[in-house]
Amino acid sequence: MTLRVKIVLALAALAIAATAAIGVISYTTTAHSLRKGVDRSLSDAAARIAERPSIGDPDGDGDGDGLGEGAGRGDRDRDRPRSFEQVLVQVIDPSGAVLLEPSSGRLPVTAADVAVAASSDRAASSLHEVEFDDETYRMLTVKFAVGAVQLARSLDESEHALSEILRGTLVAMVIVAAFSLLIGWLIARQMVRRLEHLTVAAGEVAATGRLDVEVPVDGSDETGMLGRAFAGMLDALRRSRDDQQRLVQDAGHELRTPLTSLRTNVSVLRRRHVALTPDSREQLLADLDSETRELTDLVNELVALATEQRGDEPVQPVRLGDVVDRAVERVRRRHQREVVVTVDESVIDGRPGAIERAVQNLLENACKFAPDGPVEIDVRLGSVAVRDHGAGLDPADIPHLFDRFYRAVGSRSLPGSGLGLSIVASVATVHGGSVFARNAADGGAVIGFILPVRG
Repeated sequence: MTLRVKIVLALAALAIAATAAIGVISYTTTAHSLRKGVDRSLSDAAARIAERPSIGDPDGDGDGDGLGEGAGRGDRDRDRPRSFEQVLVQVIDPSGAVLLEPSSGRLPVTAADVAVAASSDRAASSLHEVEFDDETYRMLTVKFAVGAVQLARSLDESEHALSEILRGTLVAMVIVAAFSLLIGWLIARQMVRRLEHLTVAAGEVAATGRLDVEVPVDGSDETGMLGRAFAGMLDALRRSRDDQQRLVQDAGHELRTPLTSLRTNVSVLRRRHVALTPDSREQLLADLDSETRELTDLVNELVALATEQRGDEPVQPVRLGDVVDRAVERVRRRHQREVVVTVDESVIDGRPGAIERAVQNLLENACKFAPDGPVEIDVRLGSVAVRDHGAGLDPADIPHLFDRFYRAVGSRSLPGSGLGLSIVASVATVHGGSVFARNAADGGAVIGFILPVRG
């Protein structure tokens, strides 16, 4: 069953259920109201009879008051209560014998009626339903001087009204069902239309691998939100794929140089290793070692960058001072350099391994480009700034320092892959932060990143 059919059926069922509920309530309320009206008319008639000393002519001589249908004419009609136009009246004695009956025929006498007639309680009464002339009557029996008076009123009119209500409810249910099916189909068509477009777009992405397919993003409802989310997902995938392709292309370009140098040196060593002097052989081996180390560093940087993009490490509260202390200890052992540390109690939500890698890259960068003087690292309110006392930065290089594989003209003779600062930028971006680079007022460069502080 399609979503469109489910929506149509759900709306139709809801409309039919609502109509049926209204019909049941209306039917029940009307039935109760009509029943109360009949009982009220019987009570009114009984009250009027209670005010009279006698009713009709128990002896049947026709001189008494007229009762019921066709019971007397002329002056007798002036004494009849108005309720008698719809009420049948019958008088019984304490034994249940009928003393006066309506012209339409004798009403049935039940044990409850006889009990009322034989009772000594003048307030005794009985209210029930009886079958008479193939009709249902509502009968009220009240205590009277000669026994009891039975007052009956047909429920045919009430049942007819209830039947009309029932028929009207059924007709309304049919009309509402048809109307709701039409409206439901129109609504489902509008809702499902965009979902169908999304399905087509997803199928095209799966079949062709294209991420630039058109996705419907109109509408402010959940379907429109889904379309915008799907479009955003495709855009993120497209950027990720472009970054991946660019990374592979840049990596391939950067790998060619050390690989070519390695291949050249190995070829020279293979052809002329016997004729090489010890000094030449030692220089050649040193070149091979340097190229191998550079190639290893480049591969490690590429792996680190790719790992940081995946973000497998869980996010947790991190005190920046602890991360900085670990990175500083490692750099001190590796380079035997003085590192001056100033930290506060800044705590961020992040991945400690990735942040430590970024701090270490900043320290390694400072040690490489400023071989003399201390390296200073300052942590303040989520900002990590590393300062060296070298020659400083060329203003033309500052906008490109965090680009992948970018190396300033003055540093291209130094070893490195050009990925260290790009990894710093990647870590900062993933954590919702930013990077900065500037020259210090009294010489040297200041490079670092800023992360949002927790809480």
